[in-house]
Amino acid sequence: MAKNKPEGYLSAKESRRISRENRRITNQFEKERKRKNVPESEYTTTMHNPENAVEFDNLHTYFFTDAGTVKSVDGVSFEVPIGKTVGVVGESGCGKSVTSLSLMQLIQRPQGQIVEGEIRLNLGNDKAYNIVKTPNDKMKDLRGNYVSMIFQEPMTSLNPVFRIGEQVDEVIGLHEERSKEDIKKRTIELLEMVGIANSQGVYQMYPHELSGGMRQRVMIAMALACSPRIIIADEPTTALDVTIQAQILDLLRNLKDKINSSIMLITHDLGVIAEMADYVVVMYAGRVVEKGTVRDIFMNPSHPYTIGLMASKPVVGKQIDRLYSIPGKVPNPVNMPNYCYYKDRCEMCVAGCEGEYPKEISLSDSHKVSCYRFYDGKGEK
Repeated sequence: MAKNKPEGYLSAKESRRISRENRRITNQFEKERKRKNVPESEYTTTMHNPENAVEFDNLHTYFFTDAGTVKSVDGVSFEVPIGKTVGVVGESGCGKSVTSLSLMQLIQRPQGQIVEGEIRLNLGNDKAYNIVKTPNDKMKDLRGNYVSMIFQEPMTSLNPVFRIGEQVDEVIGLHEERSKEDIKKRTIELLEMVGIANSQGVYQMYPHELSGGMRQRVMIAMALACSPRIIIADEPTTALDVTIQAQILDLLRNLKDKINSSIMLITHDLGVIAEMADYVVVMYAGRVVEKGTVRDIFMNPSHPYTIGLMASKPVVGKQIDRLYSIPGKVPNPVNMPNYCYYKDRCEMCVAGCEGEYPKEISLSDSHKVSCYRFYDGKGEK
């Protein structure tokens, strides 16, 4: 940052210097990523626990902007067990979607890069890939077949100039060798499976002819086309009314059991998390501040941020004049502090909070939190 200038101000000279440095860094990453004929041994790895579908291990995903380096995901570690639903919760901008896009290798490049860490994807038969090092041609096979994503806004994810049937057909045709008749038959089966009654009619329609709930069902059908092992649902019920939300959540739960998939559910709605998730990961400013089973998080929230989130939600049957809101604001992502990112907003600070970012503390076998309130004199639980 420029000295003796308002926060966020950059001179032209500084901006050029940052741009040059960014190009140097991103060119190194791009050169590594664009290599041809990468031997499989470079990206083959071993799952720490074979019962996990995917493992995020110290993941760092940065965006190299002209204003500086944005650490969107800054050391995230958690697992998604096979056949379970893991809810990732946090406010807007905390890194939830960037974490999922890192798994899909859909980060906007060259500005966005995974700079450190591993994402271990379980392919079955004691085989696993480290997604961070997996080349583009292999990722094309993994997307859809092993990992699929239901994007946040279906109207911007569906192509407005193609019919629904053509778009779902394309997904199946890319991954499976089938005749046109078989592909169409499979598409109509998928549309019926996600609860679209007039599947033959919807097959011929354009996205703008469908309601928000119907478009979301089409997105789910596309994500499930190849029966993936992991379904990433990025706020699948945003902008839908309450009754349609309930239908979509029921649909996801039933389909997960039907094809034995895992779900990584990204949302800021604690009600959805309580209903759907087996495990919960709470993120704040690019880091995991607390994780555990859904019972751990809702019955014993331990991090001050999680406690604040719980206090912010309305409770049926309880009348209050005004809902609680967490004071302050998230720190500037370009210039993060060297202490706990939540300290300046925290109402439960202790003496140790002046130190470096707190390490992860185990409250039980399943419940972990990063907070100085659970340290003893030696900095351990």
